Amino acid sequence: MPRLTLAAAPAPPLLAETWQALEARADGSFFQGWSWTGCQYATRFPDPILLRAEASGRVLALGLFNRRPRRLAHSCLHLGESGDPALDAVFIEHNGFLIDRAAPAGLAAACLRAALTLALPEGGTRRLVLSGIGDDLLAAARPFAPRVTATRPAPFVDLAALRAHGGHYLDRVSANTRYQLRRSARAYAARGPLSVHRAASVAEALACLDRLAELHQRTWQARGKPGAFANPAFREFHAALIARGLPRGEVDLLRIAAGGDAIGYLYNFRYRDRVAAYQSGFDYDGAGAHAKPGLTCHHLAIEHYAATGAVAYDFLAGGDRYKTSLANAAETLHWIEMSPAATLPGLLDRARHLAHACRERLA
Repeated sequence: MPRLTLAAAPAPPLLAETWQALEARADGSFFQGWSWTGCQYATRFPDPILLRAEASGRVLALGLFNRRPRRLAHSCLHLGESGDPALDAVFIEHNGFLIDRAAPAGLAAACLRAALTLALPEGGTRRLVLSGIGDDLLAAARPFAPRVTATRPAPFVDLAALRAHGGHYLDRVSANTRYQLRRSARAYAARGPLSVHRAASVAEALACLDRLAELHQRTWQARGKPGAFANPAFREFHAALIARGLPRGEVDLLRIAAGGDAIGYLYNFRYRDRVAAYQSGFDYDGAGAHAKPGLTCHHLAIEHYAATGAVAYDFLAGGDRYKTSLANAAETLHWIEMSPAATLPGLLDRARHLAHACRERLA
């Protein structure tokens, strides 16, 4: 098994070099890539702790935590996020350790054990917080009796499967969804041709983000909700992320229009031919009786990415009706917390875990 260490992270330039070298050898998500991880690094990771697995001079796994103090000499290690709710409103998903494809089996579980038990310079006990992880990392955490705080479906369109089976995307959705999409397309086509345009520069992308935010806020505030962009830190993070990711081809701002009229904007991540539909803003006020701006924009984006060879269009966490209507597959994401077994929080976690297991056996 590789040698595992847990210590203060090195300076950002050295960490970026090490991270990106491993990223090229790992099957991670956009949220594990350096574009996201390194964005506003000093703000999001004021006390960064790096878990590192290495064998024969080769880095096999990395996990970047931010440490936040708790009472009675406890601390929380937050994987891939800050632990500050305002900063973490950007909502990390498909989170986990960055692991070399050639790493030995069981390394994820070893990383969890190391993060729980290896000594830190200041000492004290700790709690791990892992947000938006997949089934595989949850399974690796099971021996440590994690407390699952949330579980959400992550529907997606498996474009590779559709391509393998042949036929058209619309043939694979329900009859009702197909009817809604076609009726909406006809309503919009009466204004002019439907089109998808990707912002070609950072300046154009930021202008699209502003218009997206305006539409997004209008929709959510009409529902009595504050909207994601009510948090200034959210807009600041994404302005910085667009500046980093757009030139690398990892960020798309799409303007969907009918004739000359924009009907919506999509803010997507594209990473290794997998697209993540991250944020959106739609013109509901300008939609007619039969027009469905959200469904139409996502449908056109799905067709756009399918034509460019993407393998999946991921709606990310949430079981919203539009996601399940358009998707043909789903993953599951989990939010968990865990503590060493010998600590009081760890003992409470294990007691809850045993009680849950007993209830499942008796059911």
